[in-house]
Amino acid sequence: MKSMSGPHKFRSDLIVLVAICGFLFFYGLGAFGLVGADEPRYAQVAREMLERHDWITPTLGHVPWLEKPVLLYWEEMTAFSIFGVSDWAARLPSAFSASMMIAAIYLFVRRFRRGSEMDGALMTASSAAVIGFARAAATDMPLAANFSIAMLAWYAWRESGERRWLLACYGFLGLATLAKGPVGVGLFALIVLVFAAAHGSWQRFRETIAGTLWWPGIVAFLVVTLPWFIAVQLRNPGFFRVFILEHNLARFGTNLYRHQQPFWYYVPVALVGLLPWIVFVIASVVETIRGWRGEGKTLLESEDSLDVFLLLWLAIPILFFSISQSKLPGYILPALPAGALLVASFVRRHTSSGTANSTGMEPVGKTQLFLHSLVASILVVPAIVIRYLILVQRLPWGIGTLVACIVAMIFTVGIFLALRSRYGLGLLRVATLVPAVLAVGLILRQGGAALDEQDSARTVAASLAKGAPVSMPVAVFQVNRQTEYGLHFYRNQPVSNYDRGEIPAAAHLLVAKEGAQHDLGQVIGSRSLKLIGSNSAQHLEYYRVSSR
Repeated sequence: MKSMSGPHKFRSDLIVLVAICGFLFFYGLGAFGLVGADEPRYAQVAREMLERHDWITPTLGHVPWLEKPVLLYWEEMTAFSIFGVSDWAARLPSAFSASMMIAAIYLFVRRFRRGSEMDGALMTASSAAVIGFARAAATDMPLAANFSIAMLAWYAWRESGERRWLLACYGFLGLATLAKGPVGVGLFALIVLVFAAAHGSWQRFRETIAGTLWWPGIVAFLVVTLPWFIAVQLRNPGFFRVFILEHNLARFGTNLYRHQQPFWYYVPVALVGLLPWIVFVIASVVETIRGWRGEGKTLLESEDSLDVFLLLWLAIPILFFSISQSKLPGYILPALPAGALLVASFVRRHTSSGTANSTGMEPVGKTQLFLHSLVASILVVPAIVIRYLILVQRLPWGIGTLVACIVAMIFTVGIFLALRSRYGLGLLRVATLVPAVLAVGLILRQGGAALDEQDSARTVAASLAKGAPVSMPVAVFQVNRQTEYGLHFYRNQPVSNYDRGEIPAAAHLLVAKEGAQHDLGQVIGSRSLKLIGSNSAQHLEYYRVSSR
């Protein structure tokens, strides 16, 4: 059968990418409410900025909130302006950022490694971390997307010599800086420096660095970043101290924000984040290291130098944040697209001619194919029983798990046989996407309501609205931050916290930890306390507290 080429292939690729990204990133964005402390907090900041028509100073509870730069808030404000204020609209910027990154990967690979552009795009899109953070109203995906596009643009300049790519690199580095601060520039500098030094030639190193430090590009970076940074500093003199000293330097060098983890923490995080491609990520890393050690400068001067660049892009952020005293899973998200692109490069090398003799590489063995088939298929097991896992937090042993395991076995055999057919790795992305898409669909359909019930303040706010006027003040006692910030967003009103001594004088609603009546009696004294409801899944109780 004659394969499509030119405009016809581009159109068919575009349709597939829109369909896959639309499902993986956008479908069911409101299946569950905002979770964790960050999602509702960032969404409320954007809402308050929109209500004030203020595009400079982020506020939370109408008090300056200077922990993060402004890009996510601008994007959420735009989404709220178009679609109204909602939890799913707050997540649109991350979904859009992820889609933009996938489009850039497709176009980059199509331009510089034509033939594997769909592998690169779809493998990145279907990575677990990309799917997860594309659905989060947080700063991680805007940073990762803009940083990844900047990295691709830099390598495009390095290979083609066309300055327009370098200009794009600096522009997207500017957006990455507006997304989460100077960390993107720091990681970019480390990766480029190590890659330039890997050539082992001082002249080549100097040429690469001198070429990168191009003044029109630097001007473009400053044009993107400086206006807001200057404006917010002028309006808020404490911005530099709060943002740079506390939320960048102190966060990296100390455990000020209580996110300490062991040095090896990011190894399992990266392995999970790169599912279902992790078997071939490891294989590609090993193959690239062997080629680098065996060929050295020859490899760096060849087409496969991209693999070395991708390897450094994957490894350096993981090592960098492993040193940090504060660790969260999203920190290494900017590194993970490089892992998926390594797999695409691996597939291209091993399918370009079909024989080990002509490629100089060993063919992919049955063990690798089986392990990948098993890993890709096993994801449907937790997806099928996701509701039970969320509510009970352990794997149930019964007919549901048995059915899930049988389905996973069928997928394992099917993927393995497909990869062992005459089409080989050419079917890798298609065969793997089937269980991956199924798993995402099941998680959204079966787990969305359970996650809403277990972890989101959306259900709490809905229960409170049934028992009292929306305008009635709300306070919390002995609850976690996600409940406090979630109520702030869903009720659009500041939430007092008894634990900080914030006890409203007027009658108000109180959300307290289950079983806290004795402690409450000591706090409110003679004021009456009436139980009006509860949430057993989140171990919360709702009260109406009388005025003083």
